Amino acid sequence: MGLVYAAELRPSKMELLAAWLPQQAWFDAGAHLLQLGAFRFDDPAGVVGMETHLVGAGDRVYQVPLTYRAAPLEGAENFLVGTLKHSVLGSRWVYDATADPIYTVELADVLLTGKAQAIEMREVDGRLEILPFTAKVASTGTADAELPDERFGEPVTTAGMTRIPGGTMDLLIQRELQLSGEVQDTTGLTATWPGQDVPALLATAVSA
Repeated sequence: MGLVYAAELRPSKMELLAAWLPQQAWFDAGAHLLQLGAFRFDDPAGVVGMETHLVGAGDRVYQVPLTYRAAPLEGAENFLVGTLKHSVLGSRWVYDATADPIYTVELADVLLTGKAQAIEMREVDGRLEILPFTAKVASTGTADAELPDERFGEPVTTAGMTRIPGGTMDLLIQRELQLSGEVQDTTGLTATWPGQDVPALLATAVSA
């Protein structure tokens, strides 16, 4: 479960992305950004926020996973998206999640075991209310699958795909999404969102 605060963010997440995305070789810099949906994973320790944004730019859709931290992540300076001020939580360091070890382990868990996306809740008049999903994800993983003790290395992105190397398996993350709905890999994560009823492939796990 993730608690979403009714907070003011300076700059906003989309303002951060508008500054960061054009610097990425896999992004078409000539188009206006549109937030299509987002989903979250839970950090079992409850420390790191993990949110994946689905962003439209012209006729293309991009996947941008982010992590939010209360302090800088050592060794991840090249993957810093930016910093923001959260009116409740204070300063937050925002990272490209593909370089964040909390995210990579959680993504592997989702891919292999089918762990569900986080339920988001907000406090309204002293009670917690469940927020509707703006994007829904599904994994081909199975609950009885064994999760290996993996340590993932630094991500490398080529041709719109990020590969995160591991010991026995690599994680492949689609940056620019293919919207045909054709999923050929056996262990995959897909998403749908308003206007996209056919599941789009987000990520897969493959043998290293």
